[in-house]
Amino acid sequence: MSLSLYFLRHGETTHSQTGGYCGALDPGLTPAGLQMAQAFADAYRAVPWSAIFASPMQRTVTTAKSLCEAAGVDLQIREGLKEMHFGEWEDRMPDYVREHYPDDYVRWLTEPAWNPPTGGETGVQVASRASLAIAEIEDKFTTGNVLVVSHKTTIRILLCSLLGIDLGRYRDRIEMPVASVSLVKFDRHGPLLQRLGDRSHLPEELRNRAGT
Repeated sequence: MSLSLYFLRHGETTHSQTGGYCGALDPGLTPAGLQMAQAFADAYRAVPWSAIFASPMQRTVTTAKSLCEAAGVDLQIREGLKEMHFGEWEDRMPDYVREHYPDDYVRWLTEPAWNPPTGGETGVQVASRASLAIAEIEDKFTTGNVLVVSHKTTIRILLCSLLGIDLGRYRDRIEMPVASVSLVKFDRHGPLLQRLGDRSHLPEELRNRAGT
């Protein structure tokens, strides 16, 4: 047997609907987001989970708790799994940022691994803190199924780190819609991506919602 590491992006929030930058902000799930969390729990409750980890933000905790309650597994919180901090861009739309922070915005689009949103975190900083949580999981669980409930940017960065993809291309190479599941299996050859951005557990009306 080997370790199967599942990454789940939280359910829908108002910011995932609108596309506004939301890292340090702490919105809850929308009614549709709550349905997404429950749909995931219903579909995955029978998996024999070894552990469930989540970012401390309420959108991730609420998403994770649906499965925790269904599967009878305690939730473990890790600060390193938080979303990227977008600094002065928090709660702003891309058009606003493009107009008011044009130089920083272009630098961030060109090389987000090393250039942060104004006053925020770089991709490298996110990778550094989030990878500590993954290293802990790899150390504790050599086999079994572990779930990590996190955020769009953080999951994409972690997948790049695990799979050897240039960190600066995380925005260009990996899509991560809300309530989607990605699966990385660790075997003797290292991390193997087996599933990416899967939303087949969601009812069609939730999969088709705009802005996700």
